[in-house]
Amino acid sequence: MENMIRAINLFHQGENFEAYKFFGAHLNGEGVTFTLWAPRARAVEVVGNFNNWDGNNHKMNKISEGVWQIFIPGLKEWEIYKYKILTEDGNTILKADPFAFYSELRPNTASVIVNWKNYQWGDGRWQERKNKIDVYQGPLSIYEVHLGTWRTKNGNLMNYREIAHELVPYVKEMGYTHIELMPVMEHPFDGSWGYQVTGFFSPTSRYGSIKDLKYFIDYCHQNELGVILDWVPSHFCRDDHGLRMFDGSPCFENENPKKADNPQWGTSNFDYGKGEVVSFLISNALYWLKEFHADGLRVDAVANILYLDFCKGPQDFIPNKYGSNENLEGIEFLKKLNTVVKNHSPNSLMIAEDSSTFPKVTGTVEEGGLGFTYKWNLGWMNDTLNYMAHPWPRKAEKHHQMTFSLTYSFFEKFLLPLSHDEVVHCKKSLIDKMDGDYWQKFAALRTYYGFQYTHPGKKLLFMGGEFGQFIEWRDYEELEWHLLRFDLHRKLQIYVKDLNHFYQKEKTLWELDYGWDGFQWLEADDKENSIYVYQRRDLEGNVLVVICNFTPIVHHSYSFGVITNGVYEEEFNSDLEKYGGSNLYNGIPLTTSNNILTALIPPLAIICLKLKK
Repeated sequence: MENMIRAINLFHQGENFEAYKFFGAHLNGEGVTFTLWAPRARAVEVVGNFNNWDGNNHKMNKISEGVWQIFIPGLKEWEIYKYKILTEDGNTILKADPFAFYSELRPNTASVIVNWKNYQWGDGRWQERKNKIDVYQGPLSIYEVHLGTWRTKNGNLMNYREIAHELVPYVKEMGYTHIELMPVMEHPFDGSWGYQVTGFFSPTSRYGSIKDLKYFIDYCHQNELGVILDWVPSHFCRDDHGLRMFDGSPCFENENPKKADNPQWGTSNFDYGKGEVVSFLISNALYWLKEFHADGLRVDAVANILYLDFCKGPQDFIPNKYGSNENLEGIEFLKKLNTVVKNHSPNSLMIAEDSSTFPKVTGTVEEGGLGFTYKWNLGWMNDTLNYMAHPWPRKAEKHHQMTFSLTYSFFEKFLLPLSHDEVVHCKKSLIDKMDGDYWQKFAALRTYYGFQYTHPGKKLLFMGGEFGQFIEWRDYEELEWHLLRFDLHRKLQIYVKDLNHFYQKEKTLWELDYGWDGFQWLEADDKENSIYVYQRRDLEGNVLVVICNFTPIVHHSYSFGVITNGVYEEEFNSDLEKYGGSNLYNGIPLTTSNNILTALIPPLAIICLKLKK
């Protein structure tokens, strides 16, 4: 009883970080204990197939302010249930369990009783290795995946286990370090891609069971691949069985519609001023990190948490107590979230998808920051894609768009994303964004990927980008794998594979990722030729010189200054024939003269020259 009272008190205070171990439906040898938070409910019943959806004999007891509980003997795994709630105004509503560990397959919406603990992990070596890694001084190359459309089986969705045995060998061969999954939490509508959640603790049943998802992650780890889950603590969908107006009143959202409503997405925002909401969300984060062994969370729509007026007009939001637009409770929630994660799961990656200019997103909480591990550099992505779409004879007009990111690159710990968001909603696929004819598009994309991988910051690419899918990603069919029958698509895939492996072995590209010690411009202002030259260094002082040519013009003797005299050898070249290029390269070592290096620069290509000691 004392432990129960403590768990409830901590939940109300926003300090119960393992609330899922108390709330929800928990099996024991004799039956199931149901515990629910419904602060304004007049009465609550548990209903399901086991009582013909009549809860007269299964009325929950109010054990504390707003907390209801009942033990039902004889219930077993896989029974379905909902809560029948009598609201303050006398209406009756049916709700799924906010802490449900599993849910029915859409379009059905009931919660499912399961034993969520029953899995034997085999990833001990991975966990031991992960605990020794410095996340900032290592390579991080992420393959972003939507499980339902990476591949299908005869047009149908595959099981988590089936996907594991096809996806993991592919990603490992391609040289990525991590897989990032678009949300796998239960959601009613396929077209939301998982970003409008109803079951925050429930792995979507589209792809199998809890054990199946744990097997997928375990299999990734046993093959030395990390797993990052997209997580959505900023809003939730308005479906009747979900969190909105849970007990007939605003529980998880704010009382004021101007704060609760999110008109852009047709959803409701969480109220971070409520201790119960904070406990719910932080418990949810730890649930995925600890119980599913996820290696990190990519936190979606952070700007919507930080700002009260996110995507709202001046008349549609309520300023904070200081009269400004910052969401003070949201800011404190993020600080608390990252502090708790650091304490309970210290090597987990917390990645902010943040479109704002909020300062110190990756700064430590102790120094006034939000405490994230990385922040998506959406400014870099927007600027560089705009440059790549610009006609090459006029690229001088946009030259600064490829250099501007270095004016702020070291303000945060950035990750450079080329995500699903950039290949949907009529934005065009990455290959189709490139300027030029068919050959030039592929050459330009190879150069652009090379620029991404040699630029300071960690890397992410959405599935399909590695072989140049021309159509935008569509959430109702698998990727166009048949394109690999065509020469340039197949060679682009080989290029991305080699680029990943080159990146992993080349310490200069990641060991000093977040300071000027690891990056120096050698030529930033050659607008006429649209050429950029810079060098990367590692902790041992090794030097890699990178040259990017964003026009289809060949330069047989391009000279530029270097910091260190010596002999340089070509280590990587996107213009090789095996990648679909014109096969121009520097076949012999290049020696500097008075700190000047002269090299052959292929068309629409990136080359990397290593200083030989």
